[in-house]
Amino acid sequence: QNILTVCFSVGYSAVALNHVIDFKEKKQEIIKPVSPSELFPSLPIVQGTSKRIKVLTRLTLVVSDPSHCNLLRSTSANIRLYDIIAVFPKTEKLFHIACTTLDVDLVCINVTEKLPFYFRRPPVNMAIDRGIYFELLYTPAIKDSTMRRYTISNAISLMQICKGKNIVISSAAERPLELRGPYDVANLGLLFGLSEGEAKAAVSTNCRATMLHGETRKSACGVVYTVKKPRKVEEEETAVPACKKAKTQA
Repeated sequence: QNILTVCFSVGYSAVALNHVIDFKEKKQEIIKPVSPSELFPSLPIVQGTSKRIKVLTRLTLVVSDPSHCNLLRSTSANIRLYDIIAVFPKTEKLFHIACTTLDVDLVCINVTEKLPFYFRRPPVNMAIDRGIYFELLYTPAIKDSTMRRYTISNAISLMQICKGKNIVISSAAERPLELRGPYDVANLGLLFGLSEGEAKAAVSTNCRATMLHGETRKSACGVVYTVKKPRKVEEEETAVPACKKAKTQA
């Protein structure tokens, strides 16, 4: 409740409650998410509006072996109950799988230690085409100077590949003191190698797009889009009246 109060007071309109599962630990099961109405009987109202703050449920799976990805490929009833699905790959192979095949909304980037692999352009571009976003945490950069160095280094190496596209900056805060306002987070994005517009999008429009991606993942089975067919030269000539065609030929 205290974290929610701080979130709405600094200007956030939506918060995701994160449920983390690490398959390295034994007896890890995906349970049904707790309804926000059960945890918070009365939600605070967002400043400047008459709407109450939106509380989402999020599932983060820490995968360190390819067999852990089978759970995401299966149609689990409990997985579908979460609003946002994130995956935290520990190896380059799992990062490639997460970007290319897994049906998730977020791919978490490790910011607490040096990455054991380099980002490559093909999987990153495929994730961007699929509408998957990459998440960077800013709380470790506040806690410790060593983790701050790793956070900036890993973020810059990612920016060199993705060019600032599809980036989400979040907190993973467990205490109210670890939270920062949206404008402060956008300023931190400049240290990560983002431009001013990309840093603002990382705390606003990209987060909204991630929420929409989660909604379509749960409800939509496919997408239909229309493309205007280009007209051929012969069709354009037949569409021109005979009098105008004679003038052009003369």
